[in-house]
Amino acid sequence: MTTRLFMVISLGSLLIVLSLPGYAGWQDWFKLDSGKDAVSTDTKPSTTKSTSANNLTNSDVVGGLKEALQKATQYAVSNLGAENGFLNNQRVRIPMPGSLQKVESTLRSLGASKYADEFVETMNHAAEKAIVKAAPIFTKAVSEMSFEDGMKILKGADNAATEYFRSKTENNLSEQMLPITKQMTDSSGVTSSYKTMIDKLGFAKSLVGEQNVDLDQYVTQKAVDGLFVMVAEQEKNIRKNPVEQTTNLLKKVFGSL
Repeated sequence: MTTRLFMVISLGSLLIVLSLPGYAGWQDWFKLDSGKDAVSTDTKPSTTKSTSANNLTNSDVVGGLKEALQKATQYAVSNLGAENGFLNNQRVRIPMPGSLQKVESTLRSLGASKYADEFVETMNHAAEKAIVKAAPIFTKAVSEMSFEDGMKILKGADNAATEYFRSKTENNLSEQMLPITKQMTDSSGVTSSYKTMIDKLGFAKSLVGEQNVDLDQYVTQKAVDGLFVMVAEQEKNIRKNPVEQTTNLLKKVFGSL
């Protein structure tokens, strides 16, 4: 009898507890404690940090762009300055000057193509030597650059920095490179090769007419053009390929994109 009375009292007490408002909280606690149907109630934002363009300072952007152009310029010079660096690269290979197209076609029709080919080769070899000699000029030009719209350039096209670099420095680079090119055209035999090519026209020389070509200026401009083609190529690689982001600054700036 006593045992039955105790059970009745205990059951009543349990029913009272279950009816209390706090029961829901206890129920939740049991669910979490059991590990079943548990849902995290942590609403705090993640503390994981990711780099974005909005986190970059102006100093980061300008420094990163300069570093990228420095790396791209070194890449361009090392490739173009190698043996046949211009000649074997169809994107930058220096062709016969437009004003000499008639000379070239006439020579080929006469079976004297080798003289036209030799002239083109000497121009390309002069350019590869000149580009190496001019490397300090390019390096200095990059270091002196100041980006007015760094973030815009950073978020621009794959060659945005190269185009900015070109717009600000091309004329000055060409002027400074011209005397170097002249030395290289002389040592590479461009002028003598040109004279030989013209002489081989023979009787056809009068048909072609007198040709006035500033070969030093032509080779200089084509060499500078080739430089920017290769710089743009490497800029794209740095932007797109994390492997090319070889310094912490490059990773920080271009990784943010």
